[in-house]
Amino acid sequence: MNPAYRADQVGSFLRPQAVKDAHAAYLQGQLPLDELRAIEDRAILEVLELQQQVGVDVFTDGEFRRGGWSGDFADAVDGFVSGAPAVTVFNTARGNNPAQQSGGPTRRIIGAKLRQKQRLTEHEASFLLAHAPGACKMTMPAASYVLARGYRPDVTDPVYGSRAAALQDVASIVGSEIAALVKQGVAYVQLDNPHYPDYVVEERNAQWRAVGVDPARALAEDIAADNVSLDQARSDGVVLAMHLCRGNGGRGPDQPAGWHTTGGYDAIAEQVFGGLHVDRFLLEYDSERAGGFEPLRFVPRGKTVVLGLVTTKSGELESEEVLLRRIDEASRFIPVENLALSPQCGFASTMAGNPLTVDEEKRKLELVVSTARKVWG
Repeated sequence: MNPAYRADQVGSFLRPQAVKDAHAAYLQGQLPLDELRAIEDRAILEVLELQQQVGVDVFTDGEFRRGGWSGDFADAVDGFVSGAPAVTVFNTARGNNPAQQSGGPTRRIIGAKLRQKQRLTEHEASFLLAHAPGACKMTMPAASYVLARGYRPDVTDPVYGSRAAALQDVASIVGSEIAALVKQGVAYVQLDNPHYPDYVVEERNAQWRAVGVDPARALAEDIAADNVSLDQARSDGVVLAMHLCRGNGGRGPDQPAGWHTTGGYDAIAEQVFGGLHVDRFLLEYDSERAGGFEPLRFVPRGKTVVLGLVTTKSGELESEEVLLRRIDEASRFIPVENLALSPQCGFASTMAGNPLTVDEEKRKLELVVSTARKVWG
């Protein structure tokens, strides 16, 4: 039986200024890689100490070695070219002007056969395993995320022939990395930001249809591909999880953290919860945009739902009383023994991070831990 990890977390932590400065200097050719790594090492040791003080059940390196939460894939794999993706992804942090959305030029379009040139997370996992004071978690983007953000029919199809074929290549690379992490001894692997929740947004579905992609078929392909990744690494005692993100674009302490998806899980719940081969679902429930808990009735017995009830988008601290009440509400649709608690997302999906302080970050985690202990002991 897999560990319960009742006081969970999504992965990223606010990066110290020293880490931000070091990454900037490295990208400008002003800092050698070994010096960057030494600065990251010191910061990771400090964030591990913070997590130990708080009492969370599983440890991460804060994603301090990444420029952004999903950067490892593009860094480790050749085959991306510059260009705008087929579908724009609305993010409130970028305003309401479509020209300011994340559909702008980016080096994330799949324009050649994907070729893995190095491990995605080996440089992160080795240090974390050597220094974490308990079970540790590694995160990486789901295959469905990489494909959704990197697929454009007029650029990708001449290479792969179809969306599904490109998706299978991505899934194989992600699955190989998960298997390598499990072999290294990582106890918990979390895939992040699958495209599933975006299929509840009709404006976005209309964009997919306009380029010849049927959203219903794409959802089925996405789930199947993510299962290909997960099934490569199934192992007793290793937790495999999926975090269904709704957007967490942070631009620093003085800017609001954005989001890209609104709408409940209802339309995808039966297909996703019943069909995905994971042990845990990390679900964002920090705002009304996520809808109610009713879709949790589709989660099979034996799987865990981690309720993301504590927001990372502001420093305002939630009420423990409210959290306890909401956990009780969720337990009407799924047994409380199949629930856990976490922040809704990471604290810094981007280098800039979300608009809260390290002290507020710590208090949020302390609240998660204290509430979890009250519910599950």
